Amino acid sequence: MPQLEATAAIDYQSETYKDAYSRINAIVIEGEDEAANNYVRLAELMPEQSEELASLAKMEARHKKGFTACGKNLNVTPDMDFAKKFFSDLHGNFQVAAAAGNIVTCLLIQALIIEAFAISAYNVYIPHADDFARKITENVVKDEYLHLNFGEQWLKANFESAKDELERANRENLAIVWRMLDEVAGDALVLGMEKEALMEDFTIAYQEALQNIGFSTRETLRMLTAGLAAAAA
Repeated sequence: MPQLEATAAIDYQSETYKDAYSRINAIVIEGEDEAANNYVRLAELMPEQSEELASLAKMEARHKKGFTACGKNLNVTPDMDFAKKFFSDLHGNFQVAAAAGNIVTCLLIQALIIEAFAISAYNVYIPHADDFARKITENVVKDEYLHLNFGEQWLKANFESAKDELERANRENLAIVWRMLDEVAGDALVLGMEKEALMEDFTIAYQEALQNIGFSTRETLRMLTAGLAAAAA
């Protein structure tokens, strides 16, 4: 019943909702497109895992189509210019790391940070989504856990050699995520997604991912704090 109450209070056809949705929908479409491209690039950097990475890229491309359909269902045109700017810092950092062959940084950005960000946002969104978008998003979340698992498994297997680079990449890129959450907080709230819930779910998902690859609880707390401090600087 709480879910029914949550969705009943939202007018999906209001101009206020559609205006906010035009940016949130664009963000998820762009996010899935970025992810697909990032996995294609990772396949080039990791030829031994190219088949699995190509499969992940195809999944992300399907997600993009699903979320595009969500916008069309509400007769909303996604603000893609906003979304590209929204992801520009993470996109730039990934491209720089890929050009340098820094697979560890690329995996932290895409397979840990972006996937944890997506999983947390989708889980917070689902109880407040319209019926069409809820079904799409529930299916997408199942796939995202597979993507998170890929990054975790590779980084766990290479943890000792990757640890220092992971800590450096975390400081720079986690700060970007906190700023991204701030930027989108107003629109997210219109869709029923509270900033505190988004931050909490992301923190839990990201911390679990870091622990799964080998960091201690104390180390993950230090890394989260470093990201917050860098965001506030």
